[in-house]
Amino acid sequence: MPIKWILHWQPNPGTTVNSQILSEVSQCAESINGVKEGRWKTTLSFYKSMVREQGIGNDFPRDFVGISLAEQPGKYFLVIRGQRIVVEAESSIQMIMEKLQSYKTRVALNFEGNQYQLGDFQLRVGKVVPMHSETLRGIVMEMEYVPISSWEKSHQIMGEFFDLWKEALLKRSLPGHFVHIEPNFAEYGLPDQYGMQHTAIQYANITAQIVATSHAVQAPRN
Repeated sequence: MPIKWILHWQPNPGTTVNSQILSEVSQCAESINGVKEGRWKTTLSFYKSMVREQGIGNDFPRDFVGISLAEQPGKYFLVIRGQRIVVEAESSIQMIMEKLQSYKTRVALNFEGNQYQLGDFQLRVGKVVPMHSETLRGIVMEMEYVPISSWEKSHQIMGEFFDLWKEALLKRSLPGHFVHIEPNFAEYGLPDQYGMQHTAIQYANITAQIVATSHAVQAPRN
């Protein structure tokens, strides 16, 4: 499948994300000849174990991330960051976990926005909001290159496109920038050939960054 880089918006110190920045970023995609092709949505949930701490063995995950991707609605991806494990399951596993009551959902987030086509590239720009809420928690961007599925071989062309994107954003003097943090997929036992599990890991990682950024902004107020 096509390579994806998933990036998150890092606000400048003393600033926060807001709907105006999201609007400006979306307009920027159109300014570099991006053709809007509709909407997209990904859902991510943090699960926490219902088992008491003293009853948990070292191999039993205390928490993990569950991800539903728009491209494969029938699948559900579980990322256990502590043990570096990613698992692909049927979407029905969510109902099974709910009935077993072994884990509870601590936080559920929606990633949703517009999709743009730029030649062989696709951009998905969207907001991060809690489920059943419109409180903006972050801004994300999926950058996809269709012709290549090798992670290693994609670096140069993805980097060049990202540089072009950053130049376009700089003209708008926005209080922040997009950050690309490269995951170590080998730690999860994944091959160079890109797949949906690679996407799930990136979402788990950037969500951790968004949460950390949110806490850092709130800390001075406390």
